[in-house]
Amino acid sequence: MTKTTQLAARCKRWTPAVNAVLVAFVLVVPTVVILFGGRIGEQPAVWIKTAVAGIRRGETDDASFLHRETTHDERLLGGLLVEGFDQESCHSRYQSAVYRRNPGRKPSQYLVSKLRSHEALQRRCGPGTAAYANALEQLKAGKSPASPECRYVVSISYRGLGNRIIAAASAFLYAVLTDRVFLVDPSNSMDELFCEPFPNTSWLVPPGFPIWYQGFYLSTPERYGKMREDGVLRTDATNGSTASGELPAFAYIHLDHNQTAHDKLFFCDDDQRLLSNIQWLLIRTDGYIAPGLFLVEAFQEELQMMFPERDAVFHHLGRYLFHPTNRVWGLITRYYDAHLAWAQRVVGIQVRVGWSESPETLKQIKTCTQNEGLLPAVLGEEDEEPLVKTTAPRGGGAKPTAVLMTSLRAWYYDSMKGMYWERATANGEVVVFDQPSHEEVQRYGVKSHEHKAWAEMYLLSMTDTLVTSGESTFGYVAQGLAGMRPWVLDMGMVNSTVGWPCSRDMSMEPCYHVPPPYGCKRREDAGKIVPHVRHCKDWPTGLKLVDTKDW
Repeated sequence: MTKTTQLAARCKRWTPAVNAVLVAFVLVVPTVVILFGGRIGEQPAVWIKTAVAGIRRGETDDASFLHRETTHDERLLGGLLVEGFDQESCHSRYQSAVYRRNPGRKPSQYLVSKLRSHEALQRRCGPGTAAYANALEQLKAGKSPASPECRYVVSISYRGLGNRIIAAASAFLYAVLTDRVFLVDPSNSMDELFCEPFPNTSWLVPPGFPIWYQGFYLSTPERYGKMREDGVLRTDATNGSTASGELPAFAYIHLDHNQTAHDKLFFCDDDQRLLSNIQWLLIRTDGYIAPGLFLVEAFQEELQMMFPERDAVFHHLGRYLFHPTNRVWGLITRYYDAHLAWAQRVVGIQVRVGWSESPETLKQIKTCTQNEGLLPAVLGEEDEEPLVKTTAPRGGGAKPTAVLMTSLRAWYYDSMKGMYWERATANGEVVVFDQPSHEEVQRYGVKSHEHKAWAEMYLLSMTDTLVTSGESTFGYVAQGLAGMRPWVLDMGMVNSTVGWPCSRDMSMEPCYHVPPPYGCKRREDAGKIVPHVRHCKDWPTGLKLVDTKDW
């Protein structure tokens, strides 16, 4: 028998599953070789040889670079999404579940029904409809009709990407609660980062909008807080009133960091009744206002039915709204397949940095990840190197861990990678570090920078375990999409010898950094009014939604 015949005979004895795995591996290998030759670059042939050996032993369950199988319900995120979108126009919408190691929480049926009703509202009253054209004419006329057919809320996009995401998510929640069409300011590349979330309509403000809202700020005459402070708007009538007897065509809701006490009246029941009669609301915020909405008594029953798990609000709304465009999805999937899919476990570490590298922050990362058991300890310089086993029993041996680090600087990644390369781990576990990019500074308005930032947030949300930096909206987005309570690096510990390097967050919800400090009816601490709204660990004056079962 010739060598070729012998080889063919041996191939025939492989199981169909092994054959399928090998075919998938061969298709993936070229990409792995190319990308491993970039920033990782640590002997790619070793990984390829190990993977092939596992396949040949029939260990198909260890071929973890294959994506997990998902059910039809999982691909639709438990009913959050609907079928019928053009899959070619947005690959991520139905593919994201395949890449997620954590399938996430299941939404309530009431939330699903509310989303379907809201989609119908968007189609009936959104851009391109007769109702929208009529609403624009009323806006140009300068007054709100007594009983508008459709009402609108516009989310003004500004500041960093993380801020824009959490702001849009909470503005959308407000739109659902108040039966308003939700529109997003398309500036800052919002249309190039995210697919359209609503079927057969658009969430983007079309060109030619009659109001230049990007310049709205504290001095804007139509600012709601200013109109309340000046007595232009009053809540002393059943449906609200104005000095002239007519409601304005729109109100500008200013919820930025410098909002006044009158701006914060937005979270009061009487003011919500007044606002319900104004057809157009334009909201500027760079924060997550959802906890404030849970303090409005008129919304509480509806919110209870929509979100029986109060710590999953952004988790559900974020996965419903924010689907990476095909260009960004390509960045995500290529990187995941080449660098993360092979690992038994993936740990994400998000490092928010200042103007220079901080040895204290690096020490904090090392101490946190090792003390909490997220990464194995390394041997000291005086310890003997363990014997490297060249063979292992079937399915045995330490499983490899991939660590995805995201930061504007490469120094933290280089330092952590060097430590785990130069010293063996105490338990023999193989740990491989990588970082997709290091832009050095945040580049507002640069498309390539925004694409990478969105891709890295999403990649972090695909990990098994997450470490984030306190106060960071970048981390808030990642943890919310992932559906994980992260370990949070206490940024206040830097340059200090006291405190603990990190702690488990109380929920996966973002923190609202500048909420109203007190309730509307009495001067009661806003973090003590309802049991599921608490003060944040990383921002003590902020508010966060929590699940009372955990606290």
